[in-house]
Amino acid sequence: MTSVTSVELNYLVFRYLQESGFTHSAFALGYEASINKCPIDGNLVPPGALITFVQKGLQYLEMEANLSNSDPELDEDFSFLQPLDLITKDVYELRQIIKEKRKNLQKDGDKDKDKDKELDLEHEGERRRIRDKERHEREKEREKEKDKERTEKDMEREKQPEDHTDREMVTDQEEKHKDNGVFVGPEPMDISTTSTTQPCEIPSSDVTILEGHTSEVCACAWSPTGSLLASGSGDSTARIWTIVDGSSRSGSNGPVNVLVLKHVKGRTNEKSKDVTTLDWNGEGTLLATGSYDGQARIWSTNGELRSTLSKHKGPIFSLKWNKKGDYLLTGSCDKTAIVWDAKAEEWKQQFEFHSGPTLDVDWRNNVSFATSSTDNMIYVCKIGENRPIKTFAGHQGEVNCVKWDPTGSLLASCSDDITAKIWSMKQDKFVHDLREHSKEIYTIRWSPTGPGTSNPNQQLVLASASFDSTVKLWDVELGKLLYSLNGHRDPVYSVAFSPNGEYLVSGSLDRSMHIWSLKEGKIVKTYTGNGGIFEVCWNKEGDKIAACFANNTVCVLDFRM
Repeated sequence: MTSVTSVELNYLVFRYLQESGFTHSAFALGYEASINKCPIDGNLVPPGALITFVQKGLQYLEMEANLSNSDPELDEDFSFLQPLDLITKDVYELRQIIKEKRKNLQKDGDKDKDKDKELDLEHEGERRRIRDKERHEREKEREKEKDKERTEKDMEREKQPEDHTDREMVTDQEEKHKDNGVFVGPEPMDISTTSTTQPCEIPSSDVTILEGHTSEVCACAWSPTGSLLASGSGDSTARIWTIVDGSSRSGSNGPVNVLVLKHVKGRTNEKSKDVTTLDWNGEGTLLATGSYDGQARIWSTNGELRSTLSKHKGPIFSLKWNKKGDYLLTGSCDKTAIVWDAKAEEWKQQFEFHSGPTLDVDWRNNVSFATSSTDNMIYVCKIGENRPIKTFAGHQGEVNCVKWDPTGSLLASCSDDITAKIWSMKQDKFVHDLREHSKEIYTIRWSPTGPGTSNPNQQLVLASASFDSTVKLWDVELGKLLYSLNGHRDPVYSVAFSPNGEYLVSGSLDRSMHIWSLKEGKIVKTYTGNGGIFEVCWNKEGDKIAACFANNTVCVLDFRM
């Protein structure tokens, strides 16, 4: 008899977790079970393999138990056994259960047949009545809608000149209204790409497609000082692309200067070397990369490997330079965060407070920072301190992302518990609990507006991107929803504000990237690529947007209004 090895079973469970969206659990199992060294060719394993495997096992048991009980009078649907029976009982016990149930069934068989016929006729009649009623209701609704549209159009025509501004999204206080006693912003907009103000598809002449990676590209970041774009991929490399002005005019794939930063010697797609995260220092002179192998690496702009920082015992999920550029902070699956002294090329302090993998880290200033984890907790830590200087408890699910506002006074967090929260160092409980999403919130970003930014006279807002396919904008002072941006059809993985705070770009698994005008509250430009989008980012001038895709490409879009 063929038996399943533990390696094969581990691989099936790993794939099941990945396909079901349990990314962190898959990471942890993949790492501990050394899935990357597993000899199985993943391309040969179909989606849903574990479920199919279990179902086939149950079917086999059912068939084996039913074999000796064949009775031509009975329908062979094997419905006598529950999955729990199949898992907990042996074949002999299963056969006894079937015998018992068959005896009872034969007694009631004839009576039931007559009853069933009557019931079927009744049900059929009932179903038909319900369907007809529903159809009738739908027709009535459609008619009402059409009438309403006609009258609205007529009214529009009459009052066209003076009513023009009413359709724009208004942020004036008097336009905000009460909804069930809750103070909210304007009605969340449902923006569909077939609306009357058709968003402008970015022409291919304004798009450069950067090819070279041989696996999905999961991270990208513009250098803060120039025309360099970094990308990190599952192919064990990061790349630094030189994007000269006007290079996007050539359309698709003009020659682009690129440096390949190899995280492993030789050609390989070995999963343990996936580049998971990257960040430029403030001067744009050094690029740090974090990898699935638990190492952080620092590279110069000419592609030279300056340092390899090894201490973590699991994949690095996030890494950030402090503003001054003397410390690098990493968060890992090994439940810890480490501050590294970049000059000395060694670790300065390891912070071991979480009881689950560390998912995100963010500096508050040059010496203190926040960490978040699958353990639902957020800790604020400080170099030199052996305990957290602040603990934020309140989330009921994994905390995916933490971000300090431009002044470092408020911390925003988002979680699998479907909420985003705002915290202040002045209190333990959250300041605001933002609860308008309907699925897990993957990431958040503060706008580059308000105190402490180069746009001090504009309002500070928070954007949240969710698996419910929406991006929501929040008034952080009041803790209220300003707008809901509903243009995507699949989970939104990334959002980024333009440097002037006037636009927001969102990237989704639906392969599209939307650029929203925050003044008008609508999509002004859109681009659809050939794979899900994992990250989007603006350059510092605000005239180029980069996006990295699941189909191994990076796209650079020229943006001008």
